[in-house]
Amino acid sequence: MLESFNRVGASMSRAGDEILPLMARFSFAAVLLVYFWKSGLTKLGDGFFGFLNPSLGAYAQIFPKQMEAVGYDVSQLSFFHTLVVLAGTWAEFILPLSIVIGLLTRLSALGMIGFIFVQSLTDLYAHGTINDPAVFGAWFDADSASLILDQRTMWVMCLSVLVFKGAGSISVDRALNGMLGHRADGQQ
Repeated sequence: MLESFNRVGASMSRAGDEILPLMARFSFAAVLLVYFWKSGLTKLGDGFFGFLNPSLGAYAQIFPKQMEAVGYDVSQLSFFHTLVVLAGTWAEFILPLSIVIGLLTRLSALGMIGFIFVQSLTDLYAHGTINDPAVFGAWFDADSASLILDQRTMWVMCLSVLVFKGAGSISVDRALNGMLGHRADGQQ
């Protein structure tokens, strides 16, 4: 009986290796893709090349205290500030798209985890919500609505599946590996 139980468990593990990454990518697409793209759109400057010239709002979202200190005059910020704003803006478009189509999925998911970490620190410290328990939240408190500890923990968990398991069978990663003659698990 134990042997049968172990065989069923092994079959479920093999199926999980294929199903979990697809479910994680679907969940990310269903819950976070549009969230990040809408956020990215608020950071684009005017015109076709707006992706190279971030909006005033982009700087205000990412560096609120610095923007206030310079009277919302972007020209008084450093080149570093512009690079950070550009990288953050581009990341909100490129990383989610890459995850959804399954291209460089492990690296993109790891990048999104880093992005969420920086986003959370910005929300807590730059926007001054560190002392707001409704925003910061607490684990194990029977309230799953806090923005930082509750919601973003779930986001990171979903992305962690992709970091450790890869994109799954329906992905650009798998297609590229197939074209190169490699299996996703690294064996030939």
